[in-house]
Amino acid sequence: MNSRVVITGLGVVSSIGIGVSEFWKTALAGRSGITSIQSFEPFFMADYRSKVAGQVLNFSPEQYLPASQSNRVDRYAQFSLVAVKEALADADIVMAKESPHRVGVIVGAGMGGMVMGEREITQLFKTQKPNRVHPNFIPTITLNSASGIVAMANGAKGPNLTISTACSSSAHALGQALYCIRTGQADVVIVGGADASITPLVFAGFCSLRALSTEFNDTPERASRPFDRHRDGFVMGEGAGALIVESLAHAKKRKARVYAELAGYGATSEAYHMVIPKEDGEEIATTMKIALDSAGLTPGNVDYVNAHATSTPIGDQVEVKAIKRLFKTRANAVAVSATKSLVGHTLGAAGALGAIAASLAIHTGQIHPTVNYDDPDPACRLDGISRHAQERKVRAALVNSFGFGSNNATVVLKKFAA
Repeated sequence: MNSRVVITGLGVVSSIGIGVSEFWKTALAGRSGITSIQSFEPFFMADYRSKVAGQVLNFSPEQYLPASQSNRVDRYAQFSLVAVKEALADADIVMAKESPHRVGVIVGAGMGGMVMGEREITQLFKTQKPNRVHPNFIPTITLNSASGIVAMANGAKGPNLTISTACSSSAHALGQALYCIRTGQADVVIVGGADASITPLVFAGFCSLRALSTEFNDTPERASRPFDRHRDGFVMGEGAGALIVESLAHAKKRKARVYAELAGYGATSEAYHMVIPKEDGEEIATTMKIALDSAGLTPGNVDYVNAHATSTPIGDQVEVKAIKRLFKTRANAVAVSATKSLVGHTLGAAGALGAIAASLAIHTGQIHPTVNYDDPDPACRLDGISRHAQERKVRAALVNSFGFGSNNATVVLKKFAA
């Protein structure tokens, strides 16, 4: 079976807005969501090399969720629930009208329940009372806690999976949703990506890895700067993205509005290095080509790439090399933008947020800018990268997402034609 698959609903929790409307308005305006971290109490911020992140500020789960849901899960799962709630409403899906075993849930998560995990281990060492560990500690910190609570909250009884491949987790979740529908396992899949890991230990770990930006602590909005000559590392972010993916037949039956068609997916392992990509870009180019082949498209059909573009010196340069390898003489004709320039690197949510930005670009004909692209690095220069929003007809888009552990994912979205 090779049924067509479409995206009919979107939901967002991000540092530039909770809700798709606010997210997209702020993205098109090019307003950064990167802010200073005020405290990692009881630790001193002065001891951290990086002091900025894409934080979801003033988030109150009780404003969006019943206490029976919000009180039982970690912050990253709360983000998932809120994003999914919006996506289902946006798709106009009423679960009571659906066959529950035909609705699946696939969530990408890189770190999982780190907020509760760090809190409980700190309390254990402080009190020396193992019998006081929270009774829900284990089910809350497991990586599948978000997919589990999303399914329970919505009565989805189809395939329930969690994909954890670091930064590419939710791009792989979208790819698996595509397979799930094409192989007839579900009619609808609720796809999510979430992480909330701006925590003392995780942040310290990334600082020790020397992966984070440190040169813009006093001007946080300038810290995430993909493809710019002065980029010095990525900026941590948090949030969630959700997409409702369904078979075209199911969407037509209920007369659903379609944002884009989910047309293809490529997944590879570079088998090279745990953290950095192979420097010639060949493996990333291969991943994009596999994704296009699965969609029955060629590089000539693509008008936009939502780049992985983390703002690291090596990663951005390698991705541009890969784009040039794939598109050859068309490389400068393709629009390229970096969602992480606005919200930071949201780890497990990154692929989902990138896919949402690509879906909206296809649907609206507008591509959000790459902010802080002030002094283009000659090694990363492409004419399609812009500090300003672009108006383009997008026939097809690639969403790139690459993760620690030497793994790559590319998802292909295209303009829906009945």
